[in-house]
Amino acid sequence: MEKKAISVPGSKLYGPYTPGVKSGGIIWLSGQIDVEAGDDTASQTAGALAKIDALLAAAGVTKDAVCFAQVLLDDIDDFQAMNEVYGAWVESIDIKPARAAFEAGALPAGAKVEIVVQAIDKK
Repeated sequence: MEKKAISVPGSKLYGPYTPGVKSGGIIWLSGQIDVEAGDDTASQTAGALAKIDALLAAAGVTKDAVCFAQVLLDDIDDFQAMNEVYGAWVESIDIKPARAAFEAGALPAGAKVEIVVQAIDKK
């Protein structure tokens, strides 16, 4: 089965990984962070979701194709701030993705939030 890399020109990487991989109609995106978006959880959540939107578009799908999201927070007390932004992002999706959210010990580059998604391409 062929494996295809998904990326967006100019995206900053924080290690030796591919931003996304597509194979057999399944799309896996690496964890997305956006420390440049601001110092608060809401801004970083919005930035990470914008990166996810761009990667999904590069894969030929939209957020409607997302089946699972995993949200890692630097501090679980920031759950509400993240959840408000995330909730607005998924509001238009008929079948919202399954999701897990939890506190992680430390995130790359001092990020407050990292979001990982998996999607399907029905084509």
